[in-house]
Amino acid sequence: MPDDLIHDKDAGIDRLLEIMRRLRDPQTGCPWDIEQTFDTIAPYTIEEAYEVADAIERRAWNELEGELGDLLLQTVYHTAMGEEEGRFSFQSVVTAISDKMVARHPHVFGDETRDKSAEQQSADWETIKAAERAGEAQKGTLDGVAVGLPSLLRALKLQKRAARVGFDWPSTDEVIDKIREEAAELVEARDTLSQSEIEEEFGDLLFVMANLGRHLGLDPEAALRAANAKFTRRFEGVEARLAAMGKTPAESDLAEMDALWDAVKREGHST
Repeated sequence: MPDDLIHDKDAGIDRLLEIMRRLRDPQTGCPWDIEQTFDTIAPYTIEEAYEVADAIERRAWNELEGELGDLLLQTVYHTAMGEEEGRFSFQSVVTAISDKMVARHPHVFGDETRDKSAEQQSADWETIKAAERAGEAQKGTLDGVAVGLPSLLRALKLQKRAARVGFDWPSTDEVIDKIREEAAELVEARDTLSQSEIEEEFGDLLFVMANLGRHLGLDPEAALRAANAKFTRRFEGVEARLAAMGKTPAESDLAEMDALWDAVKREGHST
């Protein structure tokens, strides 16, 4: 009976798939779940992926299990809708990714040698992916880089694709020179151009900054996430010091908060 499966704590993925089918049942399901579409669920999928990354970043291992479950639910949700529309199913998605992983790891599942460096394995991976894109009629170098990616991550992927065909600066020196050029253009735009043109120049500067991260072997998204976390810690330290003085940030001023910021920063370096 379906209810037996739903209450069977040892049923694993079959239990979750059945729960989703029941939630989406047009006659007996949840009205909210029934109304959802790929478009409405996609933002939740992105949010859950970030919450997984956040738990890992904070080393919140006690939370990670639940966040991974939330992310798994997103896959189950999308595959349930795909099955309803006759497009694909959970099982076909599992088969597709399994086939892909086997095909992309011939040194593990095939007859190729495992005696390769990590760099060579990465190069082989990209060669296999390029062949897959050719089979999918993706003609351009940048085809297949998802538009919906976070902008810094998409910039990084676009730059990596272009670099594969030789469109890249040879060293960080040229990238830094370009940053100076773009920064100067932004200053000029601020003083003389329209808001949309200022935005364009600002975007150019961010794009080159992402490229510098790539040349330095850094992940721009991870670097900015760490900077956000550092800013949060330090500003909370400022608030704590103000609270000890019986004040809130709104009751302070920039000079005082800046001095407290420097104190928090010094304390952080001393620990």
